[in-house]
Amino acid sequence: MDAQEIINRIKDAIPDAEVTTDGADCNFSVTVVSSSFEGKNPLQRQRPIMALFNEEITSGALHALSVTAKTPD
Repeated sequence: MDAQEIINRIKDAIPDAEVTTDGADCNFSVTVVSSSFEGKNPLQRQRPIMALFNEEITSGALHALSVTAKTPD
């Protein structure tokens, strides 16, 4: 899995998201900024993003994914 695949998958699920990523191979960190996170705590923001990659994490294709999810404010 590469960085562009991660960005595309998140943007498909959260169209208004601004996504940046860092990392390589199977270890990535992403920052996602979206107004859809308004009123949610950090865990509630991270869960839907992590769920997008559940299969890859389970299979080992993606070893580590660190998520920072923020609102535009």
